[in-house]
Amino acid sequence: MAELPKITDAEFQDFTSKPGLVLVDFSATWCGPCKKLHPILGEISAERDDVSIGMVDIQDAPKAAQSCGVMSVPQVHAWKDGKKVDQFIGLQNKAFINSMIDRHK
Repeated sequence: MAELPKITDAEFQDFTSKPGLVLVDFSATWCGPCKKLHPILGEISAERDDVSIGMVDIQDAPKAAQSCGVMSVPQVHAWKDGKKVDQFIGLQNKAFINSMIDRHK
């Protein structure tokens, strides 16, 4: 399982503007469903080279969360070539997340 890079407010714009598909997991340390989602995203990150996945802790990077309208966690947003293309809220399984990635390849 890959460790997801933590994205700060200062790094957010550069991370989401990368070429290709990028997923950002908005989460918080106190969030139970977030803790269950992290290993799933880590597995996907380790298994796939067609997506970059990072994590934003909403308490450490509040500007990034606010700019995306994040009101609840976990929440995963997808960007392709710098343009937001998809998102989901809540805990999802690996198959659901992989199918979302496949839709935007």
